[in-house]
Amino acid sequence: MSPTAPLPPTTVIPFPGSEYILPALFLLFVATTVGGALLAVFSARITHSVCGLALACLGLAGLYYFLNSPFLALMEILIYVGAVCITIVFAVMLAEPNEPASNDTRSRSLLWTLAGAVISVAIFWGLARLGVLGDWPTPVLQKDGSVQAIGVSLLTTYSMAFEVISLVLLVAILGALAIARIGRHQA
Repeated sequence: MSPTAPLPPTTVIPFPGSEYILPALFLLFVATTVGGALLAVFSARITHSVCGLALACLGLAGLYYFLNSPFLALMEILIYVGAVCITIVFAVMLAEPNEPASNDTRSRSLLWTLAGAVISVAIFWGLARLGVLGDWPTPVLQKDGSVQAIGVSLLTTYSMAFEVISLVLLVAILGALAIARIGRHQA
């Protein structure tokens, strides 16, 4: 063969059923999302509802990945499946269903309310003072939307927002537990 002669054409044998793989994955993600949502809504037990919510979030993460958005898919798994669903499970585990009613609930409730209000005001005042008087660096505007640029922004520029969100989640869990206990004693 001479150096300028064209190479013989190569024959590519397609994988059997390869044209059905992507539609099948899409239908699997849709079915997981819809099935998990139906389980979450129509289940009588809260643990089954949380499992349904986790399934729906996993299916939604698959749809995000299918739409070429791996960062949103990962955040869906980390935040909703890894944080929200697990937090709900912990809240259910911490709620004691057979707890005897106390006689002095009125005075203790007032004491806890005042303590919570004082702690909340102190935290708000500290965060407000830090936000106003803190020496905050000027954020660098990122032009690209790459995962690395988003990660750097989330861990440097917007790290305070993540800490505040985690505190809000903690307060919401504690509030749900307090409301659940008060509701149990009144019934």
